[in-house]
Amino acid sequence: MPKKAVSAPQTLNEAFDYPKPSSFSRALRLDIKGVTILLISGTASVDEYGKTVHAGDFRAQCWRTYQNITGLLEAEGATWKDIVRTTCYLRDIERDYEAFNEIRTQFFTEHELDPLPASTGIQAILCRPDLLIEIEAIAIFESDRNSGSNGQ
Repeated sequence: MPKKAVSAPQTLNEAFDYPKPSSFSRALRLDIKGVTILLISGTASVDEYGKTVHAGDFRAQCWRTYQNITGLLEAEGATWKDIVRTTCYLRDIERDYEAFNEIRTQFFTEHELDPLPASTGIQAILCRPDLLIEIEAIAIFESDRNSGSNGQ
């Protein structure tokens, strides 16, 4: 099964570029019998240099997280309409869920998602104390669609 790492260096850095390198791909592309699956790793409010952006501002971190996932999707010719599932990790779900749901609803409405992706929300301790949200996602689309990797 052909697979390749996906990156969007203009949007966010690679994990192996951290001062203490981390061993994972930002996303993985699988091509299976005419179907492409993008498995997007937990993505947060990090910039192209690996630095946390918008520390302490949940809403801004949420928007940046969506921007980073969008960059990964675009790197492979995909859009949010190809997302079938998200898992959303919030550092403090009781404090931030209302704002999260408001932003997610606005974002999904702007992208005209219908049906909406399946989703799970979880409270979690994230890998950095200044991160307030992290989202992982799965996208599925036909491989013959023009993409950043031309199906390979």
